[in-house]
Amino acid sequence: MGPIEDKPVRHFQPGTKVLSIGSYGCNFRCTGCHNLEISWGVDALDELARGESKAAFVTPEELVSTAIEAGVQGIAFTYSEPAVWLEYVIDVCDLARTKGLYTVYVSNSFVTDEALGQLAGRIDVLCSDIKSMEDQFYRNICGKADVESVLHGIELAQNLGIHVETRTNVIPGLNDDTANLLRIAHWIRDHLGSDSPWHITRFYPAYQLSYIEPTPVKTLNAARQQALMAGLTSVYTYGDKGCDCATENAPVEQILPGWKQLHAVNKCSQDCCGDEGILLKKYERTLSVAFDANAEQVQRLDFSD
Repeated sequence: MGPIEDKPVRHFQPGTKVLSIGSYGCNFRCTGCHNLEISWGVDALDELARGESKAAFVTPEELVSTAIEAGVQGIAFTYSEPAVWLEYVIDVCDLARTKGLYTVYVSNSFVTDEALGQLAGRIDVLCSDIKSMEDQFYRNICGKADVESVLHGIELAQNLGIHVETRTNVIPGLNDDTANLLRIAHWIRDHLGSDSPWHITRFYPAYQLSYIEPTPVKTLNAARQQALMAGLTSVYTYGDKGCDCATENAPVEQILPGWKQLHAVNKCSQDCCGDEGILLKKYERTLSVAFDANAEQVQRLDFSD
C-alpha cells in the first residue's frame, strides 16, 4: 500500500493511497526487467503445475474487502502485465466501482483494441510505458511489439475516456538518445495533449542489463527540459528508483492476516504441462529461436546495405 504518486500517477486524485497487486505473466520479455519473478513467473507456475504452489490466490471479493478495510481509495494492477489476467482485472474493477474505489492499470499498452474496449468504463487510470520511438528497441529489448501498436493502444485508451499518464525508463546507450526522447515528448503533446503527464525514470541495473550503469540524473533533467521547451507542461523525473517494484512490498500475510487459504497448497486444474515443465518454457524456447532468426535477418540486412 502506498501513495498513487508511486505508480507513478500525479494528476488523478493526488494524495490518495492505493493497494497494489500483481499476478504472474507478461507479454514482454524485457532484458532489464526489475520484477522478473512475478512478470515471468517460471518457478511459481512450475510449482503450481506440480501441485506444490503456496502462492496466495485472492478472490475479487476478498481483494476489494481488503482494500476497504485498509482504508485505501484505489486498487492498482501492476508489477506484470494486467492484460494477461484481464478477466480477473475486470471482475475486481466491477466490484471496486460499486464500493467507490478507483482503479489504476499499469501497462506496456501492447494490447488489442478488444481488450481496451473491455476496460473502458471500468479502469479509471492507465499508466503506460513508452519505452522508445524505435521499433528496434522493442524487438531487441522487449522481445516483440512495435512502436505503432503501443502508441495506438495509449491513444485509444484516452479516447475511450480513461485518464492516461505515460512514463519512460531511460536506459543509457539504448533509448537515451536526445532525438528519441524528444520524439516521445512531441508525440505526447500532439496526441495526448500538452498537459498530459510524462514521467521520466532512472534505469537501475537488472537481469541481462546488469552491466549497464544507472542513468545519470543529468540525462533525466535534460530530457525534462527539452520536453518543457517542446510544449509539455507536466514532466516529472525520478532519480531515486526506476520502477514500481514488487520487492518493496509488505508480506502478503501482513495484508491478509488469518486468511485460511493463504498457505494452502494449490495445483493447476489442467494437465497440459507434463514432466517437461510449464508451457511458458516452451514459449521461451520458441521465442529464443525467433530472436536468433531476427538477429540473422538484421545481420543480412546490414550486410546487404
